[in-house]
Amino acid sequence: MVDLKSFDSFGEVLNHYESFDFGDYLKNVSDEDVQKSLKKEKLNQFDFLNLLSKKAQNYLEEMAQISKKHKIRHFGNVIQLYLPIYVSNYCSSDCEYCGFSKKNKIKRKHLSEEELHVEAKAIAQSGIRHILLLTGEAKKIANLDYIKMAVRALKQYFSSISIEIYPLQTDEYRQLKELGVDGLTIYQEVYDREIYKQVHTSGEKTNYDYRLDAPQRGAKANLRALNIGVLFGLGDIYKEAFLSGVHAKFLMDKYKHIEVSLSLPRINNAEGDFKVKHTLDDKSFVQFMLAYRLYMPMCGINISTREKASFRDNLIDIGATKFSAGSKTDVGGYSNIDKSTAQFDISDTRSVEEIVSMIKNKGLQPIFKDWEIIYE
Repeated sequence: MVDLKSFDSFGEVLNHYESFDFGDYLKNVSDEDVQKSLKKEKLNQFDFLNLLSKKAQNYLEEMAQISKKHKIRHFGNVIQLYLPIYVSNYCSSDCEYCGFSKKNKIKRKHLSEEELHVEAKAIAQSGIRHILLLTGEAKKIANLDYIKMAVRALKQYFSSISIEIYPLQTDEYRQLKELGVDGLTIYQEVYDREIYKQVHTSGEKTNYDYRLDAPQRGAKANLRALNIGVLFGLGDIYKEAFLSGVHAKFLMDKYKHIEVSLSLPRINNAEGDFKVKHTLDDKSFVQFMLAYRLYMPMCGINISTREKASFRDNLIDIGATKFSAGSKTDVGGYSNIDKSTAQFDISDTRSVEEIVSMIKNKGLQPIFKDWEIIYE
């Protein structure tokens, strides 16, 4: 077992697991191993692996019951709602799986300040006050000054602003925090270095280590919340689930004042012809989500509109803490300002009102506002 607190960076943790044979370990997990892990109050990394194994699929009901208890204990009966706002889909990187990839001949759009206000007003009408600002990986077009302008504009309509943009330096994250940004979402996409190299063929996103260290730089800038994850479909699902979970645990252990969350995005249709080689089926998706919750009871779990409505509804009781609702993945999608090509297809197309109704019908409370700075 690795003492995560003893490492200065997650890259060092990855080096430790470089020679670990995940396949051999997982195929030898027994029923007894899973049962022992389920009886523990505090799980270690091997317990986490046991719950990710195929053998653990025989214990999903028990895992779900434990997960539900953890969720209620640490998060109550609330579900936080948020909306993504895409402000620019220009990109300087080639990513085989992404609709925004620079090689794709798509309709590009970059919101002006005036258009940003129009889009923000359209979103604000939903009642949601937690927004996630997204751009492509085009640092020269959607540069830091542009991001700052966007944050200032969005702050007029939303109490909580998170960003999902290209990686920044600690000081740049700090500058955005001073303007009102409180959360950072950044996915490593895939932890396997060789696969990462294969699917990111050109542009700034080819820098694996710079991206890997971005969550820590955000933590050092004292951003309130971090959300990480992998894009399931790129690498071996068991190894990727394990490493993303351990990455989250590393951040939680090292930066105890930070709210850490995990997402489980699966590749959806986008521009291009990327073929998924490592499918995460629904049963394994549920299993991984439950394993995350049991390994890290206080970790947030975000389920996006990539997933189908009926599937998302079944996750809300047993592990999920954050839901996107009424999402659009095209720039200008909420106000229909000269709409652009979407990054990927949405599976759950319900409106915010429909999502809220579903949550209430399950006896849970939807939260429109994540948090708000109180100025004295």
